[in-house]
Amino acid sequence: MNTIGKLCTLTIYGESHGPSIGAVLDGLPAGTVIDWDEVRREMARRAPGQSALTTARKETDAFTVESGWFEGHTTGTPLAVRIANGDQHSRDYSTLRRLMRPGHADYAGRVRYGGWNDYRGGGHFSGRLTAPLVLAGAIARQILRREGIVIGAHILRIADVEDAPFPPLGTGAEVLEGLSRQALPLLDPSKEAPMREAILAAKNDADSVGGIIECMAEGLPPGLGDPLFDSVESRLSQMLFSVPAVKGVEFGEGFRFAAMRGSAANDPMRWEDGAVRCTANHNGGLTGGITDGAPLLFRTVIKPTPSIGRAQQTVDMESGEDAVLEVRGRHDPCIVPRAVPVIEAAAAWTLLDILMESRVWKGGPR
Repeated sequence: MNTIGKLCTLTIYGESHGPSIGAVLDGLPAGTVIDWDEVRREMARRAPGQSALTTARKETDAFTVESGWFEGHTTGTPLAVRIANGDQHSRDYSTLRRLMRPGHADYAGRVRYGGWNDYRGGGHFSGRLTAPLVLAGAIARQILRREGIVIGAHILRIADVEDAPFPPLGTGAEVLEGLSRQALPLLDPSKEAPMREAILAAKNDADSVGGIIECMAEGLPPGLGDPLFDSVESRLSQMLFSVPAVKGVEFGEGFRFAAMRGSAANDPMRWEDGAVRCTANHNGGLTGGITDGAPLLFRTVIKPTPSIGRAQQTVDMESGEDAVLEVRGRHDPCIVPRAVPVIEAAAAWTLLDILMESRVWKGGPR
């Protein structure tokens, strides 16, 4: 399925080297005002070809709204958006019809679709398909902001260079939203130079590096979500693992819980101004799959870009023999910087869907 969501559904279509990619957003409230300039700014954060740290492919990510928008408001019917593809070098991928890229979805996709898949630029498996997701997330963030919910993310790690982590109990809307104005979103500016050096060193070696993105949402009311199969963790993880190159997700202390005792892992509570507040946030704002009023905090691991210029052992699907592949074309030596707005968008669309759903539950939050 290429559709996700319950009340707010998102369908993404297209291939990297096809005529266009795009999205259909269904379930947005009628009469919603959208700042399209803000949407364009968010998409520009993800767009390629902006520095030596990214692929040289140039895409403006200009889009047209095909339906669901009239006289400055959403109509309540599906909002369909088309993003034209432009700067394609399909000839760079001619050998990938038969030579499978290690670490990429070339082989798995070929088997899954019986060889009928569009392999150019990764086809439907390409990171190019995150552009419509960022567009949808940019719209969701505007709606959430009007509800007092703010989302932001930063690069926690690239290679062996680490940024300072988010304060678990929150950092404030100004900091969260300010991160989107940085080319490399960081809490500690002194880490920018060594991160750039790590990326360029990998690029010079015809190699790539991965990293970790940390994301926080503040302002979520307690009581959102559901236990078991529809927990907030489950819903977010499904969306996050749909982002290409995400190979791990953790909430709060995550895997560090394994070395902690309950006395250290629990989040004490107290009354403050007539409301229950947690004095710690080891659980990342979630207990029992439901928001507890503390900031939502999670991290995603982004693997190194599989398309690299180094010689790699692979297979030739036409000859049935082993082969060696050196990937040509234009590829990111590190996709982490461009993935930051994608992770924010994935969180925003999922949280909007959960919030909308909570408002139709009998006895749920109002």
